[in-house]
Amino acid sequence: MSTNRNFYKKAQKEQNKENRKTEASKNHSHKYDGDVTGREDYKADFIAGEKAASKSFSEEEKKLHGLDLEGAKRENDDIDTDIHSLTIEGRNAVLEAIRSGKTIDKLFVLDGCQDGPVSTIRREASKLGIMMKFVSRERLDQISDTGKHQGVIAYAAAYDYAEMDDIFALAEKRNEKPFIILLDNIEDPHNLGAIIRTANIAGAHGVVIPKNRAVGLTATVAKASAGALNYTPVVKVTNIAQTIEELKKRGVWFVCADMDGTPMYDLDLKGPIGLVIGNEGSGVSRLVSEKCDMIATIPMKGEINSLNASVAAGVLAYEIVRQRMN
Repeated sequence: MSTNRNFYKKAQKEQNKENRKTEASKNHSHKYDGDVTGREDYKADFIAGEKAASKSFSEEEKKLHGLDLEGAKRENDDIDTDIHSLTIEGRNAVLEAIRSGKTIDKLFVLDGCQDGPVSTIRREASKLGIMMKFVSRERLDQISDTGKHQGVIAYAAAYDYAEMDDIFALAEKRNEKPFIILLDNIEDPHNLGAIIRTANIAGAHGVVIPKNRAVGLTATVAKASAGALNYTPVVKVTNIAQTIEELKKRGVWFVCADMDGTPMYDLDLKGPIGLVIGNEGSGVSRLVSEKCDMIATIPMKGEINSLNASVAAGVLAYEIVRQRMN
């Protein structure tokens, strides 16, 4: 895998030209999608909510933190207390949790609230890059367990996140070339848990997930991982595309899953490798795909042309295992 990346990608594109011409005649886009329902409705509602953002907060603040303001009715919003192991309510409790270093997945703040304590919480959360969502009082009341939220509720991660160096340290400890699974906005906690379980069994040294627009380490994820979360490092990053560029400098090559690619059996996946799996509905994003060195496709013989994201991850992970064993 010492071949120049650009030369390799160019050669791969030439090899796939004829396949793409054939695929171009089809009216659908092949991507590995999942079994999460209501995806398009959710996205439409999400966009509506963004457009309805309160003017109480600056555009710079919204852009910096990816704020998702209520503003619109979203039945599919990801505020589900039953999938989180710890809900923290009240200004003092939330502020101390943040200052103590507790991993906070999401922070819900009363839309329009500008008083001192809430501003302090927002400032401390901003320093740590915690995702903030501004919602109505009615919505806070709905998700509150105590009824005394004081305008702020935090969702804490079920498990602590690892650092990128932990992944490389594990590979070094096993005397193996790094094998990392990167997830481009996986939203279903069951899919994330299943992928973490597969990562552990297939010998991957860690899983990387994005900070925003994706599920975090909830209790449901922990359960779906069947205990693998206790042994598999999971790193949360701000930007997957940027992370790929940084990991390339450490010698890692990247392959993403998409039907418009080369059969996985024809790719060299034996070296330091990062396997990228895309979102359940939209697959790997264009920017992330462009950062990858290879595009792998899974041969399919049936009438349908897509796999659940966690299943696709398992198939490709074990192709990497097969090649490494040989």
